[in-house]
Amino acid sequence: MKIERVETLRADAGWRMFSYLKVTTSDGITGWSEFNESFGSAGLADVIEKLAPLLIGRDPRRFEQVTQHLHVVTRQSRGGINQQAIAAIENALLDITGKAYGVPVCALFGGPLRERLPVYWSHFGTYRVRNHVLLGVPQLKTYDDMARHAVEVKERGFKALKTNIAPFANGQLNSFTPGFGRTPGWPELNWDNTLTAGVTRQLTAIREAVGPEMGLMLDINFHFKTEGFRRLAQAVAPASLTWLEIDTHDAPSLALIRRDAPCPIASCETLHGRREFKPYFESYAQDVAIVDVVWNGLVESLKIAAMADVYETNVAPHNFYGHLCSMISAHFSAVVPNFRIMEIDI
Repeated sequence: MKIERVETLRADAGWRMFSYLKVTTSDGITGWSEFNESFGSAGLADVIEKLAPLLIGRDPRRFEQVTQHLHVVTRQSRGGINQQAIAAIENALLDITGKAYGVPVCALFGGPLRERLPVYWSHFGTYRVRNHVLLGVPQLKTYDDMARHAVEVKERGFKALKTNIAPFANGQLNSFTPGFGRTPGWPELNWDNTLTAGVTRQLTAIREAVGPEMGLMLDINFHFKTEGFRRLAQAVAPASLTWLEIDTHDAPSLALIRRDAPCPIASCETLHGRREFKPYFESYAQDVAIVDVVWNGLVESLKIAAMADVYETNVAPHNFYGHLCSMISAHFSAVVPNFRIMEIDI
């Protein structure tokens, strides 16, 4: 069996684009994976297509050999979209290998440790604040609206949900994304005391609606610097969060935040490869390590999870993509011993 053709495809997903990799073999087996060009990874398809000639004629079942070669030829610019391109290729080759042997991909790594996976509803409220028209659902305009939506999530059987900061201003809820340059506040990312009351109202409304047993997470991405993260962690203490999710490229800063925080800290969704995760584990910077299986590839993600286990840290997949990515993340979640919970967008 040899790789004959490598193609990238795109699909309209409303306010974003879903991207797919299709790898065809001489035996007629086709492998699929999904990758993401919508958030900071523009040009990823071009990188995949530049690497494609190195795949032609190779045996896709020797996926470790193939990906190691790709890491070698991109070594001078490791990480970033090079890593994401290799990950997309790796995941497609795993799909081919599973089909060739007649087994699910998770069987290639010892089979599932669990038959059912706990999942949490991600971006709760966020999409209904800013993308309600595309979703065909009512807009959430107030914290009371958010509370009613939380009850709906609970009634659908979800045991946990994750939300984002949604300040109330000008008579409605608004997005808050200064860390991505989409709303005011960048590049300084200074803490604003006026946020405290709104975040407290938001989390209180959700908590009172779903009760104390429902898992509740708050994702604040890159939207503050260390001072702001520390202040917010103290402000949300009454909400009894399952975790507060923070993105920062400085492991010691995150470790400092974790030491003071009254709730568990989750992080690392934007990291590429074990080398980037290493300082976070060594400084015990997070309670839950979030691993992007689409960015890292399933094989590398399992290696990251094994490293996390050495530091008594559980992992959760970063999964805010399409349905194929959900399947890829599910196979990861099925085989890692130190699994926490799986993210899914609804």
